[in-house]
Amino acid sequence: MQRNRLEVVGYLATKPAIRYLPSGTPVANVRLGESYLYQDGEGKPQQHTNWHNLSFYGNLSRVATTFEKGDNIFVEGTIEQRQFTPKGDGVQRMVHEVVVRNCHLIAAPRGSTAKGAAAATTEEPAIPDFQKGAIDHDGWPVG
Repeated sequence: MQRNRLEVVGYLATKPAIRYLPSGTPVANVRLGESYLYQDGEGKPQQHTNWHNLSFYGNLSRVATTFEKGDNIFVEGTIEQRQFTPKGDGVQRMVHEVVVRNCHLIAAPRGSTAKGAAAATTEEPAIPDFQKGAIDHDGWPVG
């Protein structure tokens, strides 16, 4: 039996950007980071962050554009490997990306307003503690 399914929860590195394939299909791309704590060989706490390239196709691309930098989201999808040759240098490249099949917002960054609520201030949303390296006692990002 084979299965290609991934569930990951993390924080968005940027606001998703949307583009269109030659066929007219909309695609939104963004990176998602998820971290964990571990102890190195000397017993010192270390943090490691995994970065995932996400691709949202079709109607999900429109959903993705409602997300903001730092949003904590859940995604479910498949891992796909793709080769392409960028214009200019002609060197073939390979990327691994998560093609998102389902997603939802878990929580907005601390200090920001809920989606759809009127903002009372023009300040930038607070950067989640996760992005500052804060980890709670269970080893999960605070945010």
